[in-house]
Amino acid sequence: MRGVVRVECVPIMVIIRKPDEIEKIRESNLIVAEILNALKKEVRVGVTTKELDEYCEELTRKWGAKPAFKGYRGYPYALCTSINHEVVHGMPSHRRLKEGDILSLDFGVYYNGYYGDAAITVPVGEVSKEARRLIKVTEEALYRGIEEAKAGNRLGDISAAVQTHVESAGFSVVRDFVGHGIGSELHEDPQIPNFGTPGRGVLLREGMVLAIEPMVNAGSYRVKVLDDGWTVVTEDGSLSAHFEHSIAITPNGPDILSLKRK
Repeated sequence: MRGVVRVECVPIMVIIRKPDEIEKIRESNLIVAEILNALKKEVRVGVTTKELDEYCEELTRKWGAKPAFKGYRGYPYALCTSINHEVVHGMPSHRRLKEGDILSLDFGVYYNGYYGDAAITVPVGEVSKEARRLIKVTEEALYRGIEEAKAGNRLGDISAAVQTHVESAGFSVVRDFVGHGIGSELHEDPQIPNFGTPGRGVLLREGMVLAIEPMVNAGSYRVKVLDDGWTVVTEDGSLSAHFEHSIAITPNGPDILSLKRK
């Protein structure tokens, strides 16, 4: 969401969550996971992103939660739907999905005082080899970053892990938008770039809850915002993919809060 925010050099305040708070954040994130899983099953040729948004909002109400994005800084929808060269914050519309499209779904909820936030990118029908590889590498980069979310590491360890994996595959990481802390607010400190230097940045501590979200372009990392004030697209028109999980740093390492339980 919009709080995939721009990097700013300002003082930060990192919040350390108690175990009971983390469990409440998990509850919100599991709702997000369930709804994204349901939406993924509805992605097919001919469906409109507006229909997906309406279904998303219906499911959110059934869970007794509130869409985190709707009304946030004036955003009018529950879901962000970004197609092909759209990076993040794509707005649902009556545009119908076509064979070969890739669709990023970014979604969050507010439930019982806490937020959940996650994102996936899914193919529409048969997609190109490049599109499949882009999706695969972006999801892999997310997990590479998560592996580094351990107490005693630095924020730059997460960022560098994402960047290294993406660039080794010949793709680029978006630099204008980043991940973020999450909890009682949708976007909290620290900001989490998808590029950086190992051993640099904020010290990671047990109790931190982070939304890690690689945004990866097939071409240049440069992006621009369309006239609607929301939709971010690649400058060169290349494909873009986006994956996100909210995680907690625990004594046993990173705990993925937005992973659907089996």
